[in-house]
Amino acid sequence: MKYKEEGLKEGREEGLKEGREEGLKEGREEGREEGREEGREEGLKEGIEKSKIEIAKNLLKLGIEIESIKKSTGLSDQEINSLR
Repeated sequence: MKYKEEGLKEGREEGLKEGREEGLKEGREEGREEGREEGREEGLKEGIEKSKIEIAKNLLKLGIEIESIKKSTGLSDQEINSLR
């Protein structure tokens, strides 16, 4: 009887250990995927912002009024003026 109880105890402990390891592995994988997704979103935002700035620079070179540039790009007066 004693051996059976010890075997059950060892089995439970081993099962818990395996469960914890599997949970950690899944958690790490989910964390990596979330990090990649956040990185993609951040990169997209940065790309859009750089594109707005390039458009504003080109419009300034063409002599377009600041009000029109603001409407076209969504940039503020200050952001546009800093490009001059």
